[in-house]
Amino acid sequence: MGRLLSLSLLGITLALLGEKFLVLRNRLKASREVESIDLLNCHLIKGIEAGSEDIDILPNGLAFFSVGLKFPGLHSFESERSGGLLMMDLNEATPRALELRISRGFNLASFNPHGISTFIDDDDTIYLFVVNHLELKITVEIFKYEEEQNSLLHIKTIRHELLPRKLSPEAVYDDGSSTIHLPAMPAPSQRVGFVSQYLETYFNLHWANVVYYSPDEVKVVAEGFDTANGISISPDKKYDPCRNMLNFPQSWWFIYVADMLAHEIHVFEKHANMNLTQLKVLKLDTLVDNLSIDPSSGDIWVGCHPNGQKLFVYDPNNPPSSEVLRIQNILTETPTVTTVYANNGSVLQGSSVASVHAGKLLIGTLYHRALYCEL
Repeated sequence: MGRLLSLSLLGITLALLGEKFLVLRNRLKASREVESIDLLNCHLIKGIEAGSEDIDILPNGLAFFSVGLKFPGLHSFESERSGGLLMMDLNEATPRALELRISRGFNLASFNPHGISTFIDDDDTIYLFVVNHLELKITVEIFKYEEEQNSLLHIKTIRHELLPRKLSPEAVYDDGSSTIHLPAMPAPSQRVGFVSQYLETYFNLHWANVVYYSPDEVKVVAEGFDTANGISISPDKKYDPCRNMLNFPQSWWFIYVADMLAHEIHVFEKHANMNLTQLKVLKLDTLVDNLSIDPSSGDIWVGCHPNGQKLFVYDPNNPPSSEVLRIQNILTETPTVTTVYANNGSVLQGSSVASVHAGKLLIGTLYHRALYCEL
């Protein structure tokens, strides 16, 4: 009798695990392949060989790249080399990616940059906010861009008790005068390590939150995500290239959050106290990564992973695909979702971000190369 009960329990357990495996496989889109959609005027960017996980473009056409991310469980083409930050001036006839020299005193050897955000103050000084993964800890590094020297001056390291371990959460940061987004900050519930992270993923536990962070206050403003991996805040008058206009598109006053494993983009209204009210959830048939907003139209551009399992089980003969989506009128009942670019990995593997400026498109990847296109 006892043996029969044990076998029954074993059978039930295996059935549950099998069901969870099928759920996870579907969430990772392991079997979905893409048909190539090419853009005519594209070329790979020289100097980027091991990933450009995030890209942020300023209204003046300066684009900043975070490169060389080492992420647990992901392939790396330059595992021994530390990460870095690059700049490309899209106003040039033939833009080039230039590595930015970082001021002395900053520990370059352990620099592992993930997401990147930019901020322009009232004096038109450019600051970079970069998430830095240090083993199981996370810091946010603040740099000042010095254009004449084409270099970065390290200003400050942000450490917080809510920034200890977990990867790929999201936050909104307030420096005391203006608000920008930070591409990665953990929520209070995110206090566990990598093993627990994968268990959360496997058992579909919704523990990822969006956190508001300022020198005076830290609070959860949205919760219940699988993986709050990409976030974008609509630019206000201060950053808008048409800052003298009186009527701004309504879509420019919201915060957008990508829930990668749930294949969703969440739209929130941002209030004066930085609390968020959810307005809409858009479901997609792909793993959505970083989001960026076209400042001229309010359209959302998304770097996507149509077959996510290939990111974690790397096979050079069957590499992960790339996919770029453009989402128009997201708040309407029927938003327009267009696949602008798709590749089976023969050119670009694992696209994590797509950002546009004045008819030019930059596509970055988790650990592969980057693409420059003229639309």
